[in-house]
Amino acid sequence: MEQNNTELSRDRVFDILSSPRRRYVLYFLRTKPNPIQLTDLAEHVAAWENDTTVEELSTQQRKRVYVSLYQTHLPKLADSGLVEYDEDSGDVSIARKASEIDPYLGEQSEEPRWYLYYLGLAILSTLLIAASVVGLGIAEGTVAMIVVGAFVILTAVHVVYRWRERPPPVEFTE
Repeated sequence: MEQNNTELSRDRVFDILSSPRRRYVLYFLRTKPNPIQLTDLAEHVAAWENDTTVEELSTQQRKRVYVSLYQTHLPKLADSGLVEYDEDSGDVSIARKASEIDPYLGEQSEEPRWYLYYLGLAILSTLLIAASVVGLGIAEGTVAMIVVGAFVILTAVHVVYRWRERPPPVEFTE
């Protein structure tokens, strides 16, 4: 399987990702065991495009996607070095170079559900305030400092997390 080692220009990346079919191929190859046969890949893409299962696809739906992948999309992805495609065996797999376009494909990792942390802190703060109001020995000033401080700390942690999870800048050739 031959892989192109040239750098991707910004225009080339946008051209490649302009096709929903190519985006889905890249997504599918990232999430399933590789290599996969072109016929199997075409079936999964056709099922996705037709919002059905592989078993319910018509012959025409399979053929239309297969021909398109074979003639247009896989050669373009292979020429860009994003997939490895062996025309003789029909094997298709994701290439290492595909990670270069990750920033354009959205988040690949699961982000913490920050809203749950904020909700939990709001509930605890409400309970703490209620305890000080009914006179359980907690000074109201102390409660206010604890509640505000806790929200400031959680917000700071959230900001730092987001800052550290930013994708690195991508260098493009023109």
